[in-house]
Amino acid sequence: MTLSAAFCRYQEAVQLRRAASEPLANVRIIARAAAKAWNTEAVWAESRESGHVTAPRLRLSAQEQEGDRQERVSFSENPDRGFPDC
Repeated sequence: MTLSAAFCRYQEAVQLRRAASEPLANVRIIARAAAKAWNTEAVWAESRESGHVTAPRLRLSAQEQEGDRQERVSFSENPDRGFPDC
């Protein structure tokens, strides 16, 4: 799902308001960090919407894909019920 710049800016503003009005220091820190993340996402969205940048895609090498598959096969939350199919 691609987020619009307007949505990202709105979320950034929500977090900045939360940081400004929150009495707890740890919540202010988290809200400021969230606002910074939304700002970064908004910059990407604005670039994407203006046609200057395309969103980066995650590309895994064959070795990374195999390691990911092995990790999923070797881990089971319910060891008494077997492994998931991959």
